[in-house]
Amino acid sequence: MSKPSDDNKFRITVLYRVEPGCLGPTGVDYIEEFCRYAQAEFEKLAYDAMAWQIVPRYDKTLAEIQYQLGGKNLSKEQAAIYFDKHGINFARFEELLDLKIADLIEQHLGRLPR
Repeated sequence: MSKPSDDNKFRITVLYRVEPGCLGPTGVDYIEEFCRYAQAEFEKLAYDAMAWQIVPRYDKTLAEIQYQLGGKNLSKEQAAIYFDKHGINFARFEELLDLKIADLIEQHLGRLPR
């Protein structure tokens, strides 16, 4: 396993797993395409202290949202502390994250303008 660079050591990674069913009954057929689209959209929003990974959620035993710092997984409590130190309300962040994913799904399905 590679060691994180010093530049990324304190950069939090937000890993968001999207369930194929969110895209409808045939979502499994194009979840990968959606995740690439969503990844590109989230990268536009990122700032220096945050990286995004938008991936399919094929395994429901894995958390929908996971946070990593320096290549290590953080608990929700640890992530909340990190966000608080950066002046970000953690609960509000997750709420807005869910809303953004929902909007991107609607856009991807052609229900909202891009």
